[in-house]
Amino acid sequence: MLRSFGGGISLLLGIVGTEYHIERMTIDSQAEAFLEMLAAERGAAGNTLAAYRADLDDFAAFLGARGTLQTADSPALSAYMASLKDAGMSARTQARRLSALRQFYLFLLREGRRTDNPAAELAMPRLPKALPKYLSESEVSALLQAAKDMAGLPGLKVVVGLEILYSTGLRVSELLALPAQALSTDASVLLVKGKGGKERMIPLSDTAKAAARQLREAVAKAKRPVRYLFPGRDGRKAMTRQGFALLLKQVALQAGIDPARLSPHVMRHSFASHLLAHGADLRSLQMLLGHSDITTTEIYTHVLAERLEKLVRGHHPLAT
Repeated sequence: MLRSFGGGISLLLGIVGTEYHIERMTIDSQAEAFLEMLAAERGAAGNTLAAYRADLDDFAAFLGARGTLQTADSPALSAYMASLKDAGMSARTQARRLSALRQFYLFLLREGRRTDNPAAELAMPRLPKALPKYLSESEVSALLQAAKDMAGLPGLKVVVGLEILYSTGLRVSELLALPAQALSTDASVLLVKGKGGKERMIPLSDTAKAAARQLREAVAKAKRPVRYLFPGRDGRKAMTRQGFALLLKQVALQAGIDPARLSPHVMRHSFASHLLAHGADLRSLQMLLGHSDITTTEIYTHVLAERLEKLVRGHHPLAT
């Protein structure tokens, strides 16, 4: 059984015959303190904390008898990063792990538990430029139509989900966290709390508000209290990401779209790409998406480049 002891350190206790096998996670109390800081001071989400925990635990396991997380030096970190590359791990995953280690040792430095940050001088793996995956406007229309053809409450959930995702660019975590009364007033904007507890305002479409009203009315017929606009099987909890993603896959099949091309984040990319294609600027898009850094939003500049190219071809007197 899995039990939790002081400091959040987990022990796995298994019984085989009359023998007891105890496996202690390699993550130590310093890492636990770091994770607690991320949760308390930065408002890190559960998935983010789980990813940091896994990264730190993997490095601790690599160290083994060579040392601990707190005492690791630059050569140990270099050897670890080299091992990730040799194992064929993607540059993006390598970069994420190095980022986690940098933040962890910066935390120890600021807390006076180390006098240096051994990860600070390590070079970040070069990331390939990956263009965001998004759907065409006609494909989005086909999805919405296929969703409307789905029967019952699942069909209504996916209709509302697609309408809101495509009209607001919300992250799926933000969508599923919407309270039951969200979009129920005449307000023209929606106040959303995103990553790190940062709030932003997003304009609402009448279509999205009407769809949310239909979902509320359908859920109300079940005559059970719910806390979220997208309730799960237990009305007190929100629908899971996996459950919503499964609905999207079903709709994609009905719309004749490869399910592998569709996810909640693809809808967010579609929202951003289509806005830029119709004349929005990067700064406005940054605010709508909740990006803290404009460089994150710049992944969509390929859309601007395509638009400018069409503009020149269509209007320049020397264009052929």
